[in-house]
This record gives sequence, structure tokens and C-alpha cells, in this order.
Amino acid sequence: MRIGFFDSGIGGISVLNEAIKHFPKEDFLYYADTRNVPYGTKTKEEVNKHVQTAVEDILKQEVKALVIACNTATSISINELRSTYDIPIIGMEPAAKPAIELSSSMDKRVLVFATDLTLKELKYKKLITRIDKDSIVDPLPLPELVEFCEDLNFNWDKLSTYFRTKLEGFDLNQYGTVVLGCTHFPYYKPVLKDLLPSHIQLIDGSKGTVERLSSLLEEKSLLSTNGTNDISFQCSSNDKNYMIKMENALNILQNALNKPKRKHLK
Repeated sequence: MRIGFFDSGIGGISVLNEAIKHFPKEDFLYYADTRNVPYGTKTKEEVNKHVQTAVEDILKQEVKALVIACNTATSISINELRSTYDIPIIGMEPAAKPAIELSSSMDKRVLVFATDLTLKELKYKKLITRIDKDSIVDPLPLPELVEFCEDLNFNWDKLSTYFRTKLEGFDLNQYGTVVLGCTHFPYYKPVLKDLLPSHIQLIDGSKGTVERLSSLLEEKSLLSTNGTNDISFQCSSNDKNYMIKMENALNILQNALNKPKRKHLK
């Protein structure tokens, strides 16, 4: 049986990529809801409806666990999914806790990049209220970045202009960490590393999510010993071109982007 990964588009492949490294003897199913991407600009009700429909399709297949590899979908639908299905379902949330710990040790602030919907959801607000005791976390919605990623847009000049515009007004010397609070955003790690001041560390939730998945599979004796890292790519629109895009996206993550010349923001 395969481990399922679900996102609205190619963003969750950043989590799948981490799982591939962690589980050499597992096989995977990756499902993108291409009929409805992106989620971050839709209403809560719309997203929940799309997620429930997609997960129903996924679980018609032989899937032993499911990773909701989307922060927005997790924040809206994870509780309902867990109450409906009896397989392990793992969600995502912005990796704010390790970022706060790291930034606090440097006497710096934390900047959270995410979609508008994730930042507005009660789940995120409760998380920050619980762990941000010194009020050092600042949110920054970057919904356009999801669309850039879906278009496989890695043009340095366009991205440089975009990030400079979005970060205008922030004194980046005050920040020690940037949280990539959407699974689409790790595609831009190489660009951000070259653009941001060198002291800023980028943190995303992929590794922690995969470690949680591993713990649950071991606890329930579901770990495989005969898988081959085979990946079945599927999408709700059955678009063959998008299947190719998903394979290309995985190759981009595994090979990394060509690094442009450093032009740090101040």
C-alpha cells in the first residue's frame, strides 16, 4: 500500500521530496486538486468542499496513510478528515515553534510567509497565541507566490522585484528566521537564500511532518520493507500535461535551482 500526499497543486511535492529521502522502502501516491488550485484565495467553505471531495477520491485507492501537504487545507479540514476516516492523517502547520526558538536565541524576530487564508484561520492564530509569548512573530501573506510556483516561474528578475516590493518596509536586520508557511514556498529557497541577508535562516514544516508520519507508521506497524520509491502522480483534472509538470517539479526540488548572483536585501 502507498502513502498518499495531497495538495491543491505542486506545493506538496516539497513534502513528498522529504518523504522520499526518509522512506527508501515506501511507495507513494501524489494527488493534486488541479481543478481548484489555488486554495489560498478561496473561501473557507469552498476549500473544505474541495478537500473533502479530493480525499474521497484518494481513499478509494490503496492508501495506508495520508499527508495533507497543504497548510491551508490542514487549517480548514484536518479535524473533519480525522473524524471521518480511520487511517493516519497528518497535516501541516507553519513551523513557527522552531523559528521562535531560534530567533529568540539570536534576539531577533520571526517573519512568517503564508497564504492569506492560512494566516486568517483560527488554527494559525491559536498556534501563535500559544507559542509566541514575546510577540516576535510577524505575518506576511504571499498568495501570488503560489501562482508563480504553479507556473514554474523561477525568473530571478521577476522574483527579485516581487520580494523587494513585498518586503519593503521591513527592517530585515531585525529578523533571524523566515518561516515558509506554504508548501509551495520551499521551491524558492535558493532564490530567498541569495536575496535575504545571510544571517536569516529559512524554516519549513516538511521535515517535522515526515518525522511525525514516520512515528505514526511505526506505531501502527505500517512501515514497508519492499517498496521501491515508486511514485504515482494523479490530479483531479486528469491533465496529462500537469502530470509532466509534477514530475518536473520533483526534479527541480531534487536538483535545486541554479543560484543567481547574490543581491541581498537590507
